[in-house]
Amino acid sequence: MGKSAIIIPARYGSSRLEGKPLLKVLDKPVIQWVYEKAQASKLADIIIVATDDQRIYDCVKGFGGEVEMTSTEHKSGSDRIMEVVLRHPEIDYICNLQGDEPLIEPDSIDAVIKNVIEDDMADISTLIREISAQEAENPNLVKCVTDINGFALYFSRSKIPFERNTSIAKFYGHLGIYGYKRHALESMTSLPQTMLEKTESLEQLRALENGMRIKTSVVNFVPVGIDTKDDLEKFRKIVSEKLSVAQ
Repeated sequence: MGKSAIIIPARYGSSRLEGKPLLKVLDKPVIQWVYEKAQASKLADIIIVATDDQRIYDCVKGFGGEVEMTSTEHKSGSDRIMEVVLRHPEIDYICNLQGDEPLIEPDSIDAVIKNVIEDDMADISTLIREISAQEAENPNLVKCVTDINGFALYFSRSKIPFERNTSIAKFYGHLGIYGYKRHALESMTSLPQTMLEKTESLEQLRALENGMRIKTSVVNFVPVGIDTKDDLEKFRKIVSEKLSVAQ
């Protein structure tokens, strides 16, 4: 069996929080917090940060991490990851771990890797969490509906399913971490954008529209992605509280 890799795409530019991979919390840059969560994975053989910025490259090298430079022309994290994978023929399974998710649980990382390794039917895997009907109304929170075997039927920014009859449905929010079989990532990055993908601005719909199967696992933690200064302060508060409890 080929090796499994966690690849962390990290860009310096961000419309809402520029340079966020390098912003420090308790003297440690955000990208290092994410990298150390990846190191706690039991199923990953390889961990690589994929970046197009020399400052991020130098930072990762500085704390002893593996990092590779990639093109500045990529339109998505998947494309950036594919560039790295093409240099590593030994990699058969890939976890796309976002560089702004420092509170991701190592067990959750392993869940997406395990699904693509062990389930022959799963081209791609991802995570979902149960949410309230009120949360499901938020268009910034991507929702997912699945079949009875946990394979995704659809992802949407709209509330799905629509409640013609109330108090029946469970609602699930999508967490932006993915596992891929190598062939699936190759297909994803070579296929043109699809109508549904462009309509909802959700890359995973390209996979569904082209017949790929996405296996989901349900987790119970609420992620704190760092997109704004408020998110950064929320993360800083969480780790400070954990540290004070540990002491």
